[in-house]
Amino acid sequence: MFCFQCQETVGGKGCERAGVCGKSSAVADAQDRLIATLKEIALTREPSIELGRFVASALFTTITNANFDEKVLNALNAKASALVPRAKLEKPASIGVLAEMNEDVRSLKELLIYGLKGICAYAEHAAALGYDDESIYEFLFKALAATTRETTVDAMLPIVLECGAVAVSAMQLLDKANTETYGAPQITKVKLGVGTRPGILLSGHDLRDFQELLEQSKDAGVDVYTHSEGLPAHYYPKLKAYPHLYGNYGGAWYAQQKEFASFNGAILMTTNCLTPVRDEYKDRIFTTGPVRYPGVEHIADRPEGGVKDFSAVIKRAKSCQPPTPLEEGELVGGFAHEQVFALADAVVDAIKSGQIKRFVVMAGCDGRQKARDYYAELAKKLPKDWVILTAGCAKYRYNKLNLGEIEGTGIPRVLDAGQCNDSYSLALTAFKLKEAFALKDINDLPLSFAIGWYEQKAVAVLLALLHLGFKNVRLGPTLPAFLSPNVLKVLIENFNIMLTSDPESDLTAMKSGL
Repeated sequence: MFCFQCQETVGGKGCERAGVCGKSSAVADAQDRLIATLKEIALTREPSIELGRFVASALFTTITNANFDEKVLNALNAKASALVPRAKLEKPASIGVLAEMNEDVRSLKELLIYGLKGICAYAEHAAALGYDDESIYEFLFKALAATTRETTVDAMLPIVLECGAVAVSAMQLLDKANTETYGAPQITKVKLGVGTRPGILLSGHDLRDFQELLEQSKDAGVDVYTHSEGLPAHYYPKLKAYPHLYGNYGGAWYAQQKEFASFNGAILMTTNCLTPVRDEYKDRIFTTGPVRYPGVEHIADRPEGGVKDFSAVIKRAKSCQPPTPLEEGELVGGFAHEQVFALADAVVDAIKSGQIKRFVVMAGCDGRQKARDYYAELAKKLPKDWVILTAGCAKYRYNKLNLGEIEGTGIPRVLDAGQCNDSYSLALTAFKLKEAFALKDINDLPLSFAIGWYEQKAVAVLLALLHLGFKNVRLGPTLPAFLSPNVLKVLIENFNIMLTSDPESDLTAMKSGL
């Protein structure tokens, strides 16, 4: 195998025997073959909503920490292969990253594929709520086909940058789907403690799964908790209206093996960010949607016009002990664009008065590497008149540090917009401030970036930021292994992409405007 799509790839170069994520070489091979078949669909079929949904869902299954089941991936590949009109296919698509010999072209092709995987994640969540944008699927086919052709760096760059524009569209679509279905997020206090009843732990990003389970379990005598990227479910009015949505349990995805063991109850994984399942909770964890793990019970897709059946999850939860407490207190979140726009006058006044001096976007992913302590240390060192804008599970490095409020304003120093796709809200907040101060360039704002990345949705978000015109984006804890030196040089020259260094040095640079 060879895989270098995530931040924790071996030696910062690539996984060759087994994935750091836990996938075997057989699973990696099955994913590579599936991606090749999806490229063949793009080469031979016209995009449609139905076919676009299938390709997006299938590509989503190859994202890091989602599908670990070789048999399921092979079956999905067989289904995809049946959709390819072989008579139209001039030659089979190459299988595997290293099939492209030119390092720089390979770099751009893989950057595009990983951006597409992030877009597909957002498109999948939106489609689950009945929202589609055919132009997203059209680009998906165009881009997949482009990765199969002999090409040059100059020819690949425009479509990679176009991927950023489509990532913005995908995040807009999902934002619309979520808010029109469940209401605009509200500023909300979320409990961190536990109750006395048995519990169900919801992890992942799929809000429709959350709502259907909440509805089916409302009279079951159990409490429902969120985990990791599930936390923002508490911010949506129609979800937080369920009184048994008790609170949040634990932190980011990488700690789930310890936290799932102590939770005691049933666990439902709705999307990616699953780590290898341990025996101590294997009989009470369930997967659904794109997530699969050998030996773990899978909740089937909802029938046309129907809902998923979560009765097995609820039944298992009722047989369990209540969760073991991890912590006490509360978190405050829900600062998506509508809520921040409502606070816009107060924020602008605080900037004009000097109460707020700078914003730091610290969005993205979390991970297990010691180097990620950087984000907590940076948050602690930021001046008291600086505000952190966050989205994604990166927030768990600092959202429990009790950083307080901007003095005299009541504005929290950590404004959590929600999931990784809600980085779109952070961009809207920046453009709202640009408008308020009548600035010509978004980069003239008192705004710095310290983005954490782990997997492919963060790649889509980065490309979206570049498309929107943001420069001086600081990325860490390492740069992607799939960026060749020449491609990295292009990104530095055009966008001043930077690698995080140490908190003190980066803070000094931020104070100077970077």
